[in-house]
Amino acid sequence: MRIKELAQATGVDVETIRYYEKQSLLPAPARQDNGYRDYTDAHLEQLAFIRHCRALEMPLADIRRLLSALDAPGEPHPDVDHLVQEQIERVRARLKSMRALEKQLLLLKASCGRCDDDGADCGILKELVAAAHGEACACHSVKPS
Repeated sequence: MRIKELAQATGVDVETIRYYEKQSLLPAPARQDNGYRDYTDAHLEQLAFIRHCRALEMPLADIRRLLSALDAPGEPHPDVDHLVQEQIERVRARLKSMRALEKQLLLLKASCGRCDDDGADCGILKELVAAAHGEACACHSVKPS
């Protein structure tokens, strides 16, 4: 199949497929006489695997290690569990950061009720401008550094 067909079958952009090839995550396909890439079902399967790992927000370096583990099915792979555990920790850290961000935005939103009837004195905009000037704002308890 051609690259456009592979892209449609997997939902991965053509440029991303080329990038994965350059990064050696996806093996280079054979070329037809006219120079077009000729992808196989093996490419389709490997690209679907990569896409799923990316949907789990795994870094490309980890995906490369997982692909290596797939290439050696008879060998033990203790690092696979470790890779997944590291990803869980990254997700947890991101969730904590996102909860803090949500709290800041809720505090900022709470300043909305301070608007004039015509909206000329918007509390949210005042807070954002104050923060931009290095002043304390509703969403940060201390001045941003």
